[in-house]
Amino acid sequence: MRFSLTLGRLFGTAVRLHVTFLALLAVLGGVAWSQGGAGLGIAAVAFISAVFGCVLLHEFGHILAARRYGVRTPDVILLPIGGVARMERMPETPRQEIVVALAGPAVNVVIAAVLVVAMGGLPSFADTLEPTTGGLAGRLLYANLFIAAFNLVPAFPMDGGRVLRALLTLWQGPARGTLIAARTGQGFAILLALLGLGGGNLLLVLVAAFIFLAAGAENRMATTRAAAAGIRCADAMRTQIARLGRDARLEDAVERRLRSGDQEFAVCDLDGRPCGVLSHGAVLDALKARGPDTPVVDVMATDVATVGVDDDLTEATRLLQSSNRAAVGVVDAAGRLVGLVSRQTLDDLTALERAGGGRPAGRFGLAGPRAPA
Repeated sequence: MRFSLTLGRLFGTAVRLHVTFLALLAVLGGVAWSQGGAGLGIAAVAFISAVFGCVLLHEFGHILAARRYGVRTPDVILLPIGGVARMERMPETPRQEIVVALAGPAVNVVIAAVLVVAMGGLPSFADTLEPTTGGLAGRLLYANLFIAAFNLVPAFPMDGGRVLRALLTLWQGPARGTLIAARTGQGFAILLALLGLGGGNLLLVLVAAFIFLAAGAENRMATTRAAAAGIRCADAMRTQIARLGRDARLEDAVERRLRSGDQEFAVCDLDGRPCGVLSHGAVLDALKARGPDTPVVDVMATDVATVGVDDDLTEATRLLQSSNRAAVGVVDAAGRLVGLVSRQTLDDLTALERAGGGRPAGRFGLAGPRAPA
């Protein structure tokens, strides 16, 4: 995500901090300082930092539980409204999703239990309201209980909503289950926004907006995955591909761009196997910095995602939805690039299914000639 700082890696996952979180610390710390002096300001910053440390542990509860099922998490980012772990895919079964969803709140319950033991008992909630560094442990205890309880509300995409979606999937199937859970989550978000507006709580309104938008996005992703199931990549790919050879230079990409309007180029070796992707933005940046004679291999992106012609389209969907890629390459048995599956392809597929246009393999109508197997 843009405007984020990488703090390091933990268990193979990059930990990022969005700059708006630093702004939140500065604002709340400054307000507390102005109201009660340096001590109160330091206490406020310490408490917020400790809470977000617990939020990070909450996210790693999800991450480590997902890793148990073979699901990697490239990064997790801390935002003013909480943490977001970007998993490469969702768990495969409802049972796995329930385990992964509950792992986060379970971490907060464990933290609260450890604090109870360390403090020699459960402190009175009223005693934790005094904003001093001495009450930090007590406030942190109740903050963890709140985080666990709030996340267990059955409003998708929060943890409780994911449990609801998993249970509904057993009964209604993944697409219908996600739709019901997403609409439940959006209804909760509207109520939350009304509470925030009524109480003048801007942060609550932002949380509500995040829940509403995230629920809608998850529903669209589930709808696309359901529409793609059972279709071969060869039957949905786009076969008109803008290609450049490994020996091409930036001026070749510019000339091709002017003639055809292509936005991205697949860089292939002599045998037609993809070795990189060159975007129009990368071409412009490199032209300014290095000139038109620069070889494309020096500036292309080498992280090329590919699927086989006979692979199910859901695999291409997974690769697109778990990254910022605009397209995924489709290769034949020899590894030669024969087509692309783009986000536009998936949007067209979903629109056709909603319009009742059918979806069996071979009748999708986007691919043109069938690729060689």
